[in-house]
Amino acid sequence: MPNPCTYVIFGATGNLSRVKLMPALYHLEAAGKLTDDTRIIAVGRRDWDDAYCRGQAREWISARARGDLDEALFDRFAARLAYFRADITDAGAYGRLRSLFDERADLPANIAFYMAISPAEFGIVAQQLSDAGLLAEDRGWRRVVIEKPFGYDLDSARALQRRISNYLAEEQIYRIDHYLGKGTVQNVLVFRFANTMMEPLWNRNYIDHIQITHSEKLGVDTRAAFYDSAGAMRDMIQSHLLQLLTLVAMEPPAAMDSESLRDEKVKVLKSVRPIPAKAVSAHAFRAQYTGGVVDGENVPGYLQEDNVPGDSITETYAALKLYIDNWRWRDVPFYLRTGKRMAEGQSMVSICFRHPPQQFFRGTQYHQMRQNWVVLGIQPAECLRVEMTVKEPGLEMKTRQTSLDASLRRTDEVQTDAYEELLLDIIEGDRSLFLRYDEVEYAWRVVDPVLKVWATERDFIQTYPAGSWGPKDSRRLFETESQHWRHSLDPEQA
Repeated sequence: MPNPCTYVIFGATGNLSRVKLMPALYHLEAAGKLTDDTRIIAVGRRDWDDAYCRGQAREWISARARGDLDEALFDRFAARLAYFRADITDAGAYGRLRSLFDERADLPANIAFYMAISPAEFGIVAQQLSDAGLLAEDRGWRRVVIEKPFGYDLDSARALQRRISNYLAEEQIYRIDHYLGKGTVQNVLVFRFANTMMEPLWNRNYIDHIQITHSEKLGVDTRAAFYDSAGAMRDMIQSHLLQLLTLVAMEPPAAMDSESLRDEKVKVLKSVRPIPAKAVSAHAFRAQYTGGVVDGENVPGYLQEDNVPGDSITETYAALKLYIDNWRWRDVPFYLRTGKRMAEGQSMVSICFRHPPQQFFRGTQYHQMRQNWVVLGIQPAECLRVEMTVKEPGLEMKTRQTSLDASLRRTDEVQTDAYEELLLDIIEGDRSLFLRYDEVEYAWRVVDPVLKVWATERDFIQTYPAGSWGPKDSRRLFETESQHWRHSLDPEQA
């Protein structure tokens, strides 16, 4: 059981708190993972009091609880929750927050400050907390949680780091990427390092290429203002998909402690071959969705979405080809792809193996056998598929694809949200699934050359109809004619 702590949530009346944080804390309560002394201080500007905040939390949790809300359990959770009205730009509010801790003996001295606020406000809040003496660890630990995006580009990421490091040690900063909290993402590590059968094949000698895909049926919804300033490359590839790439490509860490694990991830990012400005078109592709049909309904194009400028060239689809210049992966292409308003919503890692060194069926109609694949489904299907070619029953030499399928979750196992594990890790001080600053910087170094070139090319952007698998022209990224985008876990639909 972790030490008791006080969770202080800045922006507690906002969307992240409503959809993720409060339900996750409630589910930790249900799992018995919160100590009796743990307390939650919800900080917001709205004119609420404790009772109203608890009522709102009840509505939020009821909408997302697994099963019916347990009234007795919620009452126990609500007793931990208090509301603190404050404007985070008001310096006097932090003195009042400090007085609250001095006056209330029931608040644990260990404090986790969760910044569910705009990234532009991270530095302001860190400075005010420091000035009020709330970051000093004389009576207990202090941990500050910040959500992505960690900067807008390499320069802004460095500027943000310089500012918050004036007030916080690196060990106090928890940069959260909720994608890493997904159990199936962590299963990439388990699959690789807890099973010996794949390790001899996990290299350039046997693997033809690797694809990492995250596709969404949804459009920009209410995030148009943020999304139009970010785009698919910043929103998904720079963070989530590059993190997946590091887990797939990293060497076995010396130990499974957080620093050893993150050291190996950084080594991968450092080894990514830089993309020169003149080669961006050969390594990166962007496009924007137009009107189309999704799940039988007509949906508007990106430029027709609310709060999107009519002349926007922000990409809603981005694909990137990368090479990792180390002994294991030299010359193996990694293809990363993400898009909104796609045909299906899914995340998966697809590893395509080389053909056998000798084609035994050369000269027959079966001379070109299909390549073997290992596919890791991350969402919505959490599974592992190992595909291979077998002979069909009968007198003729006919072959077909078959697969060894393993679900990563049994039907009787409860599916937890990524935030539950991450919130618990913060209390326990486990930083394995949180980003160290050098990870952030080297990830920006990978995509920054692409973003700079795209920023100058403002006259035209490719399009694709909503409900499709994206623009066909993105195939130009592939190194060989035989390579193609893998769209499905099903080999017959791939």
